Amino acid sequence: MPTRGKVASWFAPVGGFGVTISNMFRPTVTEEYPSEKVPTKPRYHGRHQLNRYADGLEKCIGCELCAWACPADAIYVEGADNTPDEQHSPGERYGRVYQINYLRCIFCGLCIEACPTRALTMTNDYELAGPTRAGMIYEKQDLLAPLREGMLAAPHPMVEGTTDTEYYRGEVTGPTPDQVDWVREHRPDDPTLPGGAGVDAANVPGPAAAVMAETVAAATKQGLRGLR
Repeated sequence: MPTRGKVASWFAPVGGFGVTISNMFRPTVTEEYPSEKVPTKPRYHGRHQLNRYADGLEKCIGCELCAWACPADAIYVEGADNTPDEQHSPGERYGRVYQINYLRCIFCGLCIEACPTRALTMTNDYELAGPTRAGMIYEKQDLLAPLREGMLAAPHPMVEGTTDTEYYRGEVTGPTPDQVDWVREHRPDDPTLPGGAGVDAANVPGPAAAVMAETVAAATKQGLRGLR
C-alpha cells in the first residue's frame, strides 16, 4: 500500500474536517419551533389514521395483517363479525379492537403497505407527546378519521345492492336514503343525520388523542413563552 507524502499527511486532518470547516462560513439556518412550524414532506410518516368510506363505513376489516407486518409489535387488532344490526365495514368482518403503542412504533410504514383495503394510512402529524405511558397507546376511537360532511356514522347497512367489491373500487360515493332511514330509525339522535347537530358533534376525539392534544398545546405555549 503506497504511503502518503509529507504534504498529503499534513493536509489529511484538513480534508477530514472539510465539511465542518466549510459549514463554518455558511449562514446559520435555525427553525424557530414551535413559533414557526415548517410543513413536513407530503409522504412524511406521522401518526396513523383509520380511514372510512364515503358513506361512513370503516375500511378496516380486522384482518390483522398490519399487526403481523409490524417489526416492533406495536399494533394489536381484534376482528369481529358484522351483523345486520352492527355493520361497521363492508363485508363480513371489522376491526373491533385496534391499538397502536406509540412507545414501540418506529414509523417505518410497513403496516400501511400490508393493509389490503388502504384502511390504515399515516398522517403528517408528528407532535406526539403524553404525560403517561398508558396514554401513548392509541385506541380505535383515537385513530379513526374524522367524519366528513355527508357521511353517516357507523354502524349502518351497506349501500343496497352492493358488495365489498364496489366499496373497494370506489363506486360508493355517499350514503343513500335507505341508509339514512335506517340510522334515523335505530339512532334518531345521531348527529350525522340530515338536520342533526353535524359532524363536528360526532367527531369527538378519543381519550388518548384528547390528552395528547392538550399536552402538545401546553408544550407549544410554554415554548412560545420561552422565546419572548
